[in-house]
Amino acid sequence: LSDARKQTAGQLETAMTAELSTLAFEDASIEVKFGETELNSTNVRSTGLDRVEFFFGANPGEPPRPLIKIASGGELSRLMLAMKCLLAKKDMVETIIFDEVDAGIGGEAAEAVAKKIRELADHHQVICITHLPQIAARGTEHLVVEKAVVNGRTQSMVKTLSEEHRVTELARMLAGSSPTQQTQAWASELLNKGKAAA
Repeated sequence: LSDARKQTAGQLETAMTAELSTLAFEDASIEVKFGETELNSTNVRSTGLDRVEFFFGANPGEPPRPLIKIASGGELSRLMLAMKCLLAKKDMVETIIFDEVDAGIGGEAAEAVAKKIRELADHHQVICITHLPQIAARGTEHLVVEKAVVNGRTQSMVKTLSEEHRVTELARMLAGSSPTQQTQAWASELLNKGKAAA
């Protein structure tokens, strides 16, 4: 079991590095390290003997360090996306759900994540819960979830947006409740860019 894990760990390191390079992590590295464990009846469990830890290096010239100690929220989001992409290929699942996988990112990283999620959607049904307009604009369907108090009770409602309402919603995501004409134009441009990438 340990030998099989070590072989798979090497394959995972290579595959994760390749995935991360498409998510604005050109020089990132992942290492899977196996801790020393004494072979005795206490340490051997149904899952084996191994103690595994992931090490991550985001910057060139810096050695990989324990992932749990150094990764920021945005880095963790992209690492999880890369891992989900690899697992989706291996498991051949039909539907992938991302719940705010874009947390803590923006700008170039958001564009890279949006592109990667769109790539996945070529082969899977992808449901993505997001607050980033760059990602929402890449979807083929855009649903908005709203809460309202009805007869003294809070209810959640989901509605599919028309093309026109998508622009309005993207503008709201970009600038809040009072978007300008410039923001509306930017939202429209994002939506057109998303369609062109489909």
